[in-house]
Amino acid sequence: MSSKNIQRTEPGAPEERAQKEELNQKIKEQKIVVDELSNLKKNRRVYTQQPNSNIFFLADKGETLSSCKQDLDNMRKEYQDI
Repeated sequence: MSSKNIQRTEPGAPEERAQKEELNQKIKEQKIVVDELSNLKKNRRVYTQQPNSNIFFLADKGETLSSCKQDLDNMRKEYQDI
């Protein structure tokens, strides 16, 4: 019973939990993207999608991989801050 009382007294606890779960899901997705990019053969092409459109442009694999790693690091830091 005491655990139910603690959950009720914390303001914003359900919203924070939902935000943390959503961020955790994004981190898992980003890990998969990084793994997929790092396991590509050298002769494979990488395309990036333009924001808010269905247009893809050829991108440098190394730049894309480093950008995705940086995004993953930022998400991990944000997750730790929550």
